[in-house]
This record gives sequence, structure tokens and C-alpha cells, in this order.
Amino acid sequence: MQDKEKYQLEYTINSSSNVLFNFISTPSGLQEWFSDMVNVKKDVFTFEWDGSEEQARLLAKKDKEFIRFQWLTDEEEGNDTFFEFRVRIDSLTKDVALLITDFAEPDEKEEAVLLWNSQIDELKHTIGS
Repeated sequence: MQDKEKYQLEYTINSSSNVLFNFISTPSGLQEWFSDMVNVKKDVFTFEWDGSEEQARLLAKKDKEFIRFQWLTDEEEGNDTFFEFRVRIDSLTKDVALLITDFAEPDEKEEAVLLWNSQIDELKHTIGS
């Protein structure tokens, strides 16, 4: 039984789509803003924050467009959840946006959004956006 709710967030990023994609899809890029340390073995990314580790499986990736992961704990519990980073370029203005899709328990969603806001602030600072 899945009780996590899907939600999406969108952030305008003052960067080229290529630079942004590098920051959301490579271990070195993710280490700059998302996690203290990132290691990859086959399709499993190990993220470390303040000495604790979480692992996520790479589910799908399309170069310069999106990358999708699933936490191994959700996979083991049979949850059909994931988190995804998607780069979108506005066809009219050419503005670059980062769309984040994630899942959270209803009573944890507000906290999860605040965490993403903080992470994206760090990403923007790192990119110089």
C-alpha cells in the first residue's frame, strides 16, 4: 500500500541547459549541491549527508532532458515512487527551468518542499544563478 503523494516543483535556473544537466546527473555535479558525497556503482547511486547514507537506483535518463531515481528503501517496500530532475526550456523565452517530481507522506510534504527549496537555493548559488 502506497500512501505517499506525488508532487511537482518548478524552479527557474539562470543557466544553460547543458550546465544544469551536468549538475543534476553526474556524481560530481550532485556533490556540489545535493549531497556531501556521491558514489556510483553500476546503476546505484550512494548519497551521503552528515555521515548517513541513502541509496537510489537510476531508473531512467535521457541526456540533457531528465534523470529519474528510486530510493532503494522504497523499491524494497514495493512502492512505485521516484524522484526526478527534468530540464525544461521555454520555447518562447528560452528560460531554463528545473522540474522536480517527488513523493512524500501527506504530513511530510510541507517539510519536503522546504528541503527542496533549500537544496535548489544551494544549486543556484553553486551555478551562480
